[in-house]
Amino acid sequence: MKKSRTKAEKEHLDKLTQIGCIVCGGPACIHHIRDGQGMGQKSSDFEAIPLCYYHHQGAQGIHHLGTKRWQKIYGEERTLLARALRRIEE
Repeated sequence: MKKSRTKAEKEHLDKLTQIGCIVCGGPACIHHIRDGQGMGQKSSDFEAIPLCYYHHQGAQGIHHLGTKRWQKIYGEERTLLARALRRIEE
């Protein structure tokens, strides 16, 4: 059974999308960081970064290039997560 998001989770995800793509600043959707997760498992909403379509699912997206290749180009997901968290605190 799928659990509903809490108010805090919803507010956090809203703040992430408002800052825009952490790579280029464009309109963002949410990408959940999956390191340490098995197939079909989603990480916490607090372990997510905002990415535009292009950097999420498009030609230069993490789901298209693969995590290792994408991180070589754009940076480690955990580093980008820290940057995103700093921005929503500003």
